[in-house]
Amino acid sequence: MMSLTAALHPTFTAAQIKLRSLRSQVTNPHLGFNASRIFIRRLPNCCMKLTPWEPTPVTYAPTDEADPEFLERTPDIFGAAESEYNVPAPVTSTEELTGATNKPLAEVHLFKLPMWVLGPSLLLTTGMVPTLWLPISSIYLGPNIASLLSLIGLDCIFNLGATLFLLMADSCARPKDLMQPYKSKAPFSYQFWNMLASVMGYIVPLTLFFGSQNGFLQPQLSYISFSVLLGPYLLLLSVQILTESLTWYWQSPVWLVTPVVYEAYRVLQLMRGLKLSAELSVPAWTVHTIRGLVCWWVLILGLQLMRVAWFAGFTAKVHRQQQSVNADFT
Repeated sequence: MMSLTAALHPTFTAAQIKLRSLRSQVTNPHLGFNASRIFIRRLPNCCMKLTPWEPTPVTYAPTDEADPEFLERTPDIFGAAESEYNVPAPVTSTEELTGATNKPLAEVHLFKLPMWVLGPSLLLTTGMVPTLWLPISSIYLGPNIASLLSLIGLDCIFNLGATLFLLMADSCARPKDLMQPYKSKAPFSYQFWNMLASVMGYIVPLTLFFGSQNGFLQPQLSYISFSVLLGPYLLLLSVQILTESLTWYWQSPVWLVTPVVYEAYRVLQLMRGLKLSAELSVPAWTVHTIRGLVCWWVLILGLQLMRVAWFAGFTAKVHRQQQSVNADFT
């Protein structure tokens, strides 16, 4: 029988014959088999031909030229992961760094050297030379507006020189490293007493002048005579108050030098007023007022110089403390 089946159907395979035999056994109720427990094992498909839509597999074969790289053995897994990213940075020599940073600093230092001579020379030329060597007859043309404008022009020339001098002093006081921030804040007590001295020097002559206009002081002083004598003084005092306020706001290191510059010129300005009082034939109380103002500003100038000496000692003390702290840490 089997030979006859093989002869009639020669294309049957062994798997098909086995499957038919199993089916015949399952359909036979006398055998007592449970169909749910029967599992049919499929034979593997050995066909290697791929369909058109399947991609070709990627094969990798290591070459002999490049050696395989493996992670170094570390005590734990985290060390192995870190070793992949810990790439040593290129080492730059200290000489290259210092050479690159010192080059622009040296150029800035050479640029600041002429300011030490140019600044004071400019202040002397614009402030002292016109006041000391220019004759009064070329400035004072009588109690009129022309004399007032010529005196104000001299003070404006000084103010221009003083502004340039303060700018150069601020540049020289800055540290060599331009990227390093530097701020010098004036103490509140210093600001208060400076402002009080300036306001007193502003209020006293105005009070005496308005007192003479109201009949409290005799004889009266005319407006044009008062303007020629004390007008430039009051104008420059207002400029000084504004300049000091700006140095305090900007925290410039020249806040300690600004009042010294203006007050030294103010003494010369008031001495020039004393010479003009003889030309104007002003009352005696006006001459005494100008002399009192000269004494007042000489006193304030002495206090400013005392503050400069105190600040120098205070800075040296702070520097020694910083050195001692650095020595303790090292």
